[in-house]
Amino acid sequence: MTVNLEVADGVGTLRLDRPPMNALDIATQDRLRELAEEITRRDEVRAVVIYGGEKVFAAGADIKEMREMDHAAMVARAGDLQAAFTAVARIPKPVAAAVTGYALGGGCELALCADIRVAADNAKLGQPEILLGLIPGAGGTQRLARLVGPSRAKDLIFTGRQVKADEALSIGLVDRVVPAAKVYETAHAWAARLAKGPAIALRAAKESVDFGLDAGIDTGLAIERNWFAGLFATEDRETGMRSFVEDGPGKAVFR
Repeated sequence: MTVNLEVADGVGTLRLDRPPMNALDIATQDRLRELAEEITRRDEVRAVVIYGGEKVFAAGADIKEMREMDHAAMVARAGDLQAAFTAVARIPKPVAAAVTGYALGGGCELALCADIRVAADNAKLGQPEILLGLIPGAGGTQRLARLVGPSRAKDLIFTGRQVKADEALSIGLVDRVVPAAKVYETAHAWAARLAKGPAIALRAAKESVDFGLDAGIDTGLAIERNWFAGLFATEDRETGMRSFVEDGPGKAVFR
């Protein structure tokens, strides 16, 4: 398989495994969607790390495969392409991308589907589709603009240039930069901490932020309000408040 899922202690590692560059061909895209939907269903998976290995995250689409597709073929495929990445973005659990080496084109778009991005100090990210006479097609024009703002997104998309880790951090494209040997460890530690948190509240927080950004502030506030009130019906809310009163903040053990 070109993508594998390993689960331990509540953390699922979604591991790209298509050497040498983890090119995201159609089979890999479909496998990503399949595993994202599985992660969504499995209660024992409480948080996720997307990882491409020690050398590369994903260097983009399989250009040789794409070159063989004409307009009609891509019209038929484009919806499934976006659906695969949207399935990852809609995982209702905390998701970290552990980015080593190149995250270009579809690789950058996959990283954008995560909630945070931990990058190696030697990482390079970008949307080089314009150099092929194309634009990003797996969500890059939308998720990148929402993350770094429209002007910076346009600069990266218009030029197709690659961004080194330090610049990626300065513009908000990644959230942490660490030595390459520490990338997976850092991302996993973040996920492992949240895997012990209140699962329904974490889902509520993620959906409120993500759907609210897409819908506008009034609708976003309604989403927040409904989730906030609804959480008062959960066991985790009772556990958290009881622990706070009896033992102080940050000591609750959620089931």
